[in-house]
Amino acid sequence: MLLEQARKRIQNYRPRPLPANRSYPEAAVLVPLTRSATPELLLTLKAQGLSTHSGEVAFPGGMRDPEDPDLAFTALRESQEEVGLNPAVVEIAGPLSPLLSRHGLKVTPYVGMIPDQLGYHANEAEIDSIFSVPLEFFVTDPRQTTHRLDYLGQSWYVPSYTYADYKIWGLTAVMVVELMNVIFGRQLDLRQPPQLSTKEL
Repeated sequence: MLLEQARKRIQNYRPRPLPANRSYPEAAVLVPLTRSATPELLLTLKAQGLSTHSGEVAFPGGMRDPEDPDLAFTALRESQEEVGLNPAVVEIAGPLSPLLSRHGLKVTPYVGMIPDQLGYHANEAEIDSIFSVPLEFFVTDPRQTTHRLDYLGQSWYVPSYTYADYKIWGLTAVMVVELMNVIFGRQLDLRQPPQLSTKEL
């Protein structure tokens, strides 16, 4: 079963650390994967007017509070605040590699298995909408464009996907690519230009 494969591969995965030459403020996001025969990723569209990430697609999450015992707790707490996801129904499978945001935050994604067909409630101050994308949508890397970004001293070639009028790009797309590499054994290296000709933005 695909979900069992995903769980085992994430549990056995060793994320890449960030360079340890300095410390960064920390944040965490939840990468929610539904327990179903055709698993889906749960995503959000950030509210317009936010000071950062306004109108962008992102996984639920946010800054670590001083009282948070660990970053997995941060991801669960923020997911409950943003989309009403009860932490008790989430099974954390494990982390993906931490990333450095353009705002100087160290963001750690945690993959969590969640029940299918849950109801969600968007925090209107932070979230405009909540939607899900079948995991299989990303299998063939259906990018529309590629963004060349300078990241940690080198060029990265980050895909931009469009699903139901939602644009999935930036750090969220990087997390999706790593998830697909782990679950399906893909070898998509974002430090190499894509093989197919795509429009550079």
